[in-house]
Amino acid sequence: MITAETAIRYDRKKYKDELLIELYKGILKPRMIEEKMLVLLRQGRIAKWFSGIGQEAGSVGAAMALDKEEYILPMHRNLGVFTSRNIPLQRLFCQFQGKPSGFTKGRDRSFHFGTQEYKIIGMISHLGPQLGLADGIALGNLLKENNKVTLVYSGDGGASEGDFHESLNVAAVWDLPVIFAIENNGYGLSTPSNEQFRCKQFIDKGIGYGMEAVQVDGNNILEVYDTVKRLAESIRKTPRPVLLELITFRMRGHEEASGTKYVPKELLEIWGKKDPLNNYEKYLLEEGVLDEKMIESFRSEIKEDIEHSLELTYAETLPPPNTALELADMYAPFDFKEIKPTGATTNKRMIDAISDGLRLAMRKHETLVLMGQDIAEYGGVFKITEGFVEEFGKKRVRNTPLCEAAIVGSGFGLSINGMKAMVEMQFADFVTEGFNQIVNNLAKSHYRWGQNADVVVRMPTGAAVAAGPFHSQSNEAWFTHTPGLKVVYPAFPSDAKGLLLASFEDPNPVMFFEQKALYRSITEDVADDYFTVPIGKAKAVREGNAVSIITYGIGVHWAMEVLDKHPGISADLIDLRTLLPFDKEAIINSVNKTGKAIILHEDTLVGGLGGELSAVITENCFENLDAPVMRSASLDTPVPMNADLEWNFLPKQRFEQQLLDLLKY
Repeated sequence: MITAETAIRYDRKKYKDELLIELYKGILKPRMIEEKMLVLLRQGRIAKWFSGIGQEAGSVGAAMALDKEEYILPMHRNLGVFTSRNIPLQRLFCQFQGKPSGFTKGRDRSFHFGTQEYKIIGMISHLGPQLGLADGIALGNLLKENNKVTLVYSGDGGASEGDFHESLNVAAVWDLPVIFAIENNGYGLSTPSNEQFRCKQFIDKGIGYGMEAVQVDGNNILEVYDTVKRLAESIRKTPRPVLLELITFRMRGHEEASGTKYVPKELLEIWGKKDPLNNYEKYLLEEGVLDEKMIESFRSEIKEDIEHSLELTYAETLPPPNTALELADMYAPFDFKEIKPTGATTNKRMIDAISDGLRLAMRKHETLVLMGQDIAEYGGVFKITEGFVEEFGKKRVRNTPLCEAAIVGSGFGLSINGMKAMVEMQFADFVTEGFNQIVNNLAKSHYRWGQNADVVVRMPTGAAVAAGPFHSQSNEAWFTHTPGLKVVYPAFPSDAKGLLLASFEDPNPVMFFEQKALYRSITEDVADDYFTVPIGKAKAVREGNAVSIITYGIGVHWAMEVLDKHPGISADLIDLRTLLPFDKEAIINSVNKTGKAIILHEDTLVGGLGGELSAVITENCFENLDAPVMRSASLDTPVPMNADLEWNFLPKQRFEQQLLDLLKY
């Protein structure tokens, strides 16, 4: 086991002087940048800094050991990854300063960004989720058979998160070509390792995942370089995941404001003697590979690059905020062309139409991968993907472990690697396990650094099936509150098929809700061939002049039943079909015509989408309203299992009386 007292022992093997010098320059550059940044921080020229001083060997050694086209997913303290990929310092410094020439248009800071140009995928503050992204990127490489390796970093603190377990488990089950580099640096912010985990070393975890595990001295750049190079060459030939533990230490605070008062002084002294730059420099001097004149020359060259790049950064002005641009960048643009239904039709249930749409999408998009629990041979719990393995094979129709976070992250990773993904939640209720990946990675990535998330998350949702509190929730409002997502919720088989196919055409993340009670209870003549329905456009199911009923999903059918029961009611029945972005124009036009509006949804009342729709109507139609805007929704309780209690929970019966009362107003 490598410890703080373990001396750094360098072994150059057969590596030539030129490589040893390149590694030295590689480790010197981030150190000199950091030293400059600490000066600028004290001067108030930058606001925050996460220091990697003392950990550079793990970043530089690994990055230089991989091919330039292989993806690396770094963390806060991996500046050496960015410099080893030769990102121009001006662009890095502009990123740190929130300048336009950075990578996020000033929308995110420091290393919270990615760049396809340099094959670096940056982290989000939640630390663990990028491990799932690495799984997806590696899965893409595996399916493409391109013999590429992916390397992803985690700190010892982040390795306590559920994403760590899920991502390593998925990688092991699927034999994904990914290296999980765990920087064991002693602390998670101020919490020492003995309060983070009880295992003595992370390589002990490898056996639990059925995974090879290797430990190296993370301060020894030659050992890191040689190990990663050797592992990468082996993984390219025999794809599999490997856990790589880098034993190192964080010499400065989690970020500079944190300080290091919580670290025992003697520990800092011990690790200070293991400085990766000073020790390697001394070794090269002793070997005659370096001399003082060369060191001075390298330092002068790097210093000149730093100072010149800073001058360019300071000279760059910040543009004024542009609201239109901010809103436009929420979604990746694409040229949607609606394909109208033509040809023969077949009477289909909702479940048949969805299955038909999935099959046609798989045929059209050869890079589309379906992932979900039991979706392969079993065909899914609702049998929507039954027979898909026979046509498309298990590489593209993948059973997953119960690892929703890692699987949603893998979907995003596939998108990063130029592919498409569908993730099926067995029940919409289970999406909580993958919530962070959806709302913080999928939804924000295009706005943050221009990377679209070409992922469709299918959500079997809703009640009226006596399935109880954990299989019946209507949770669409969780996602309509998240900018960057698109939320689709069809009520009819034809719309389900057309909207699903449109969702796969769309390069943005789509939450696709499917009301389970409608799966086998309604039928419709649906075109057999490929067609699309535009996302964001509502449909007028009925037309009238006395009242506007605005609803979606099973609410459309409840409203139709009530209108059929009361044929004298002249109502506009608006099926939203898409909840984000919803068709604001259709709502306003209808309510301005009728003067009365009632919003019906299966979701609970407080916090449901009805509140937002009511506000839109009030703000835009107030002068034409003849009555208050009404909302009809489920009770503000969990969904009960008992059928009588469930129907009391649901708004179907209350809606009829609310509608009649509104008409009397």
